[in-house]
Amino acid sequence: MTRIKFFKEESLPLEMHKVRIVQKLNLLPIEQRLKAINEAGNNTFLLKNRDVYLDMLTDSGTNAMSDRQLAAMMMADDSYAGSETYYRLEQAVFKFFNKSYFLPAHQGRACEHILAKTLVKPGDVVPMNYHFTTTKTHIELCGGSVIEVFKDEAVKITSEEPFKGDIDLDKLKKVIEEVGRDHIPFVRIEMGTNLIGGQPVSVGNIEEVKALCDAYNIPLMIDASLLTDNLYFNKVREESCKDLSIQEIAHRISACADIIYFSARKLGSAKGGGIVLADKDLYDKMKTLIPVYEGFLTYGGMSTREMEATAIGLEEATDIDMISHGPEFIAEFSRILQSYGIPVVTPSGGLGLHINAREFVSHIKGEEYQAASLAAAIYIVSGARGMERGTVSETKNPDGSEHIASCELVRLALPRRVFTLSQIRYLADRLAWLYENRHLIGGLKFTEEPEVMRFFIGRLAPVSDWQEKLVAKFKEDFGDSL
Repeated sequence: MTRIKFFKEESLPLEMHKVRIVQKLNLLPIEQRLKAINEAGNNTFLLKNRDVYLDMLTDSGTNAMSDRQLAAMMMADDSYAGSETYYRLEQAVFKFFNKSYFLPAHQGRACEHILAKTLVKPGDVVPMNYHFTTTKTHIELCGGSVIEVFKDEAVKITSEEPFKGDIDLDKLKKVIEEVGRDHIPFVRIEMGTNLIGGQPVSVGNIEEVKALCDAYNIPLMIDASLLTDNLYFNKVREESCKDLSIQEIAHRISACADIIYFSARKLGSAKGGGIVLADKDLYDKMKTLIPVYEGFLTYGGMSTREMEATAIGLEEATDIDMISHGPEFIAEFSRILQSYGIPVVTPSGGLGLHINAREFVSHIKGEEYQAASLAAAIYIVSGARGMERGTVSETKNPDGSEHIASCELVRLALPRRVFTLSQIRYLADRLAWLYENRHLIGGLKFTEEPEVMRFFIGRLAPVSDWQEKLVAKFKEDFGDSL
């Protein structure tokens, strides 16, 4: 993306690509959308995609591929072992991260499984800037626990802090000294922090964390799934990175990490993932688990077509025009919503636009799931599918009570090079109407509640007839308009 000044129009982000393949969308009437969300148990994960107009659930595996990626997929070598495709991907990984060893896996959470199974033992504690749902689950399933050591600014919804994903060094040092080095298998940094608005981490902070880890002989692990957005923010927000190329920034970050893992569904705009290391002993220890849980060492559960696409995607991840698309579109979306007075996370981060549900529907009790309720309401009035990133995404307290999330957010993901500004403006308009009528939105309650990661497959129901009232008001104001 390039932001330029116009003569008669407002300044807008300018796409540095053209669209050559399109996919037809469907916008259902509001009555059918109400029926669809109820059939899905008010869980946007359970909606059928044919009932969705703008799919903003995630950017995981939904980014648009480039012409070069599609062409590369035709070169795939489908050999079970020793595939040439694997070696092309391996070289792309080595070039991007400047590390010596690579283990393929079918996606990011598969990497987390291998890493947790290898490194985490009962009683261990893993400090991190902010947890991610699957990361925390894998650590806990191995008997460990997570302690977050983010800076206080991280959970302030409205802020001018450019790197809200940074680790608080004093908090980290305190955890290390209280827990003891022997019970900390690694320190984890997520770049950027998914659950608090895709907020980036500064290179300076990573280097300081690395120095502290080295002082205690603790490995530093980086989740690089959202690294492309983070690299963009390093380039434009961090003084020490402004004169560096994207590849140079990536190498500077990688040099600090003992272990890197990534989901290629995000990094690489394809489908797959992998673990990257410099330590051969650790590589040898983990590689025995790949054939057990993933696939052979030269495909790791990925299709060779996706591996070819990932190799090109990693190369394109050093192109500022490509990696700026998401953050620039999100910033524009944020600007429009703020002009309507809608509360959003600031500064805007990567991954998607994040609405502050706690303020948007402040009249709903936390135990009635503010973000999940707002996500359902957004789908009803617009056909756009977002994701709850709040209390439903948390794990309950040991006594069975709700663990109210630090941030109660609705994420509207913006997959790279997928949506147009007219679609963004349509959704912004529907959100403006919903904000003016927010008093109509009510809460939700669980009807089916899985014990683990309930946000994926749990089902909820409205606590009142608020959805019918919302539809009635919409039809009063918009008539037969969709």
